Amino acid sequence: MSVEQKIWLSAGACGLGPFRSDLAEEYWRWEEDPSSLIGLGRPVPESLPSRTQGLQHQLAGRNIRFTVYDLADPENPVPAGTATLQPDTYARTAEYILVIAPEARGKGLATAATRLTLDFGFHVANLRSVWLKVLAPNKAAVHVYEKAGFQHVGAMRQAGYWRGTVCDELIMDALAQEFTGPSVLPEAH
Repeated sequence: MSVEQKIWLSAGACGLGPFRSDLAEEYWRWEEDPSSLIGLGRPVPESLPSRTQGLQHQLAGRNIRFTVYDLADPENPVPAGTATLQPDTYARTAEYILVIAPEARGKGLATAATRLTLDFGFHVANLRSVWLKVLAPNKAAVHVYEKAGFQHVGAMRQAGYWRGTVCDELIMDALAQEFTGPSVLPEAH
């Protein structure tokens, strides 16, 4: 598969491409990393066969899913995470979920992938807003989302667990009308 076929949108060293069945084991590995389980507030790991079976359902579903790529070497894009929009088509909103591979963290990919996903959500999927939930103690994730354009809108008190301790779950959102910066989407011909 050529780089052009893999990467739909890119900005700097980050790109988004299609969700791929051949990456099921990688997706599972990223999601089941202990730091990912803690960050997602999911205390129970999932088996690879269960994840692989679930992937087939996800590929056929209505959610907007991307593979996040590290484009540090543009000739050799490296899968580095997943970004998902779970749309409510009636309200034109979507929940955002991001998973970055443990080895790809700290490179700015999370912020870039989030901005690219918002760009797609607002300019292609015609969403009015995108929202997310993040555990309050997950300061790194909160910073990523703030930097990408999300704002705090509330909290669900004692709704999550962080390293075995009850914590709040923050609600953040981004509005299409407030999305700043140029779109990286190509102009229609």
